[in-house]
Amino acid sequence: MQYKSVYFIGIGGIGMSAIARYYLKKGLNVGGYDKTPTPLTRELEAEGALIHYDDDVALIPQAFLDESSTLVVYTPAIPAQHSEFQYFLIHHFDLQKRAQVLGTLTQSLRGLCVAGTHGKTTTSSMTAHLLHQSHVDCNAFLGGITKNYGTNYILAPESEYVVIEADEFDRSFHWLRPYATVITATDPDHLDIYGTKEAYLESFRHYTELIKPGGFLVIHTGLEMQPNVPEGVTTYTYSRDEGDFHAANLRIGGGEICFDLISPLGCIKDISLGVPVGINIENGIAAMALAQIAGATAEEIRRGMASFCGVDRRFDFHVRTADKAYLSDYAHHPEEIRQSIKSIREVYPGKRIVGIFQPHLYTRTRDFYREFADALSQLDEVILTEIYPAREQPIPGVTSQIILDNLKPGVEHRLISKADVLEVVRNTHFDVLITLGAGDLDDYASAIAEIVQNQ
Repeated sequence: MQYKSVYFIGIGGIGMSAIARYYLKKGLNVGGYDKTPTPLTRELEAEGALIHYDDDVALIPQAFLDESSTLVVYTPAIPAQHSEFQYFLIHHFDLQKRAQVLGTLTQSLRGLCVAGTHGKTTTSSMTAHLLHQSHVDCNAFLGGITKNYGTNYILAPESEYVVIEADEFDRSFHWLRPYATVITATDPDHLDIYGTKEAYLESFRHYTELIKPGGFLVIHTGLEMQPNVPEGVTTYTYSRDEGDFHAANLRIGGGEICFDLISPLGCIKDISLGVPVGINIENGIAAMALAQIAGATAEEIRRGMASFCGVDRRFDFHVRTADKAYLSDYAHHPEEIRQSIKSIREVYPGKRIVGIFQPHLYTRTRDFYREFADALSQLDEVILTEIYPAREQPIPGVTSQIILDNLKPGVEHRLISKADVLEVVRNTHFDVLITLGAGDLDDYASAIAEIVQNQ
């Protein structure tokens, strides 16, 4: 079907907005609903999207009410009783999840997909940057705003490649048909969807069955999940220190990280990380593997790694002086938090590191509060705010306190209201401050940065 209009229910989501931008660039009518205006929705409106913020069928513009020419894209995060969703459903519009739309693109283009519990956004953004600044080029649909391009989307009509962040939430990545995919990690998450660890791992195993014949799987060493790739798919392993792709001659110091890439597709000497934190060694190795598979040259990859500026809210440094540092990180899973703090310790050995963590989802807190406590215990001081509920209702007995109650003995800790964050920052001693979580704590980032700079 040739669509003239595309309507998004949840247009302000980071993944949804990337697709909205794709259709805007294609010259289609683009509109949608979201719960609240944000900088991202305002940017979309400036680019031509028609957006409203009340769930009201009467507010849907006339251009989107023809079921024969309108595609409706929705996020699985919206409630089933959403009135606009119900309207489109009853009137037999073509309704597709975001992942379905991306899956269609991987049918016609060579999909370079990044899956895994954590590391997806940075690794896919690195991959997109490496290819976009190379002779290969690529389209890209990303889960974060890249600092290099100020967007979560890249359009390159002449390129046969599309870089996609493959999201396991709601089994969305099962719509994709990757040409090559990285799997970064399979630590169980989204147990509100999957129910059990075994079901979560099975979902990733099924994902590996969807790789196109003649394609590639690049999988982190030591994962519990056993892949089941189609015949003709080449499997490589990677990690920081071992596997088909790994780092050698690692040099960390003076605020820089350099290493050599050991690769079956051609080793590359003297890689310098544009965002020099330890976790980006592995993210970079995975991204470089995909870039090599797609045909980027050694010099293009070396230049791209050095010029990669990072992603908003992923190891995002807001203040970096001789005395103080403040950064925000989207980490919201225990293993992500563990790796984040480990990377900070590596860059700032011997410094007093304080973290402010806003737990994300009642179910995730319920399922992993002991693991959260163990990961956060690496900090010198743990400050927790109340849980960010997102799409969920409260669960009796599940609060941030259960994380604090399980911290290791001797770790300084306190529970505060989010409204008191700025006052707490003013009166807390630290060398390095990090705010952690996928909620709205990042709304305070610029104000926190101003306080830190003036201390």
